[in-house]
Amino acid sequence: MDRYFADAASRRSFLRSVTSGLGALAFTALRQRSAAAASASPLAPKSPHFAPRAKRVLFLCMEGGPSHVDTFDYKPELIRQAGRPLGKGRVPTAPLMAPLWDFKQRGRSGLWISELYAHVAEQADRLCVINGMQTDIPAHPPAFIQMHTGISTSPRPSMGAWVLYGLGTENANLPGFVTICAPPNNGGTINYGSAFLPAALQGTRIGTNRLPVANAQVANLKNPVRNLAAQERQLEYLRTLHGAAKQHDPASQFLDGLMEAHELAHRMQGELPPVINLAEESATTQELYGIGTPATDDFGRQCLMARRLLEAGVRFVEVCHGGWDQHRNLKEDHAKHALATDKPIAGLLADLAQRGMLDDTLVIWSGEFGRTPYGQGGDGRDHNHTGYTTWFAGGGVKGGLRYGATDEFGYEAVENKMHVHDWHATILHLLGLDHEKLTFEYAGRAMRLTDVKGRVHEAIFS
Repeated sequence: MDRYFADAASRRSFLRSVTSGLGALAFTALRQRSAAAASASPLAPKSPHFAPRAKRVLFLCMEGGPSHVDTFDYKPELIRQAGRPLGKGRVPTAPLMAPLWDFKQRGRSGLWISELYAHVAEQADRLCVINGMQTDIPAHPPAFIQMHTGISTSPRPSMGAWVLYGLGTENANLPGFVTICAPPNNGGTINYGSAFLPAALQGTRIGTNRLPVANAQVANLKNPVRNLAAQERQLEYLRTLHGAAKQHDPASQFLDGLMEAHELAHRMQGELPPVINLAEESATTQELYGIGTPATDDFGRQCLMARRLLEAGVRFVEVCHGGWDQHRNLKEDHAKHALATDKPIAGLLADLAQRGMLDDTLVIWSGEFGRTPYGQGGDGRDHNHTGYTTWFAGGGVKGGLRYGATDEFGYEAVENKMHVHDWHATILHLLGLDHEKLTFEYAGRAMRLTDVKGRVHEAIFS
């Protein structure tokens, strides 16, 4: 071919113009093929077991164990008996510590919420506060992993992967499950992995909790070597290899998941960057989330990015904020973490509502456990797995509802107890999924998110 060009520079110029045109054609062809590809993908939309109340999930994960008795579980007896031992054969020498923030009744419903979450308190009539939560182990790694996967002893598929397995996703050009600023500790990738489910169902991570989300990037989103046309030719070759390998091992889900990951990564190059670009949002919307204010900027960006991902068709988005583990310095550090998350969460709920998305989006706020009503280290609280608080909003739950209760001090769940297995069963039910039917055959048994337990708490449904 060189004989047709006067020199090497002319040849390179011609090839650039051709490949540029091929890149546009390749991308157009890719978009045209995406619908057909999706039908054979584990990410393809699926029908739920029954009519769903919610279509998507936004999980606000508070790593470290926020204190329920200082936020959403009002205990006047704890105030009256502060300084006395907890007693009742539990921890007799530990002095009770009153909440460090004042509680008030909020909204028409009169939910008790502390001033620590003053902005979220303005959304009280949208909250379903669950005060009777329980989990198995009062240690961060196992409790955090159990909150995400249903079990703490071995890697299992994460809740997001199970939801994607049951429902698929609504946009074949985006990942169906995204985790934003996930912590690398307390199980790390286990918390958004797919384990024995198809690999395509694992979460796509954006950033970590050690890096401001404004600087976060999706790994390998841009190919530094090949343009779109070259990538398409490479994919065609990989499809040929995949087809040949499948003839020898037709049941290999690993091969299918690997090929799907390559295909999805290619499609994401055009679709994902504009979705996570917050510059397209108005100044009013950004201010609603606290973007631009140092204390709230980072978590506000995470919440707004999450809303844009959900709006674009992502099925499950997790947003993480860590640092809630206050064995001491509770007054200062809990205040700092609440300040960072309070306005962004309130803005998120208001924004979802005004866009008509809250009705079919299940918003979840939770840590892996709560904290004790007795003090520790002078100005702190220890881990408490026997009674703590989570809350839901939207997605078919009753707003302005307090469900379940701990004892008079907030130590142990005593009314409408909701174990993590129940919590998972209830979340799946809101999405139209029967937790006993959402199974996957592995290691000789039908595996499920709720293991062999779980009860749906229908009393919280609207």
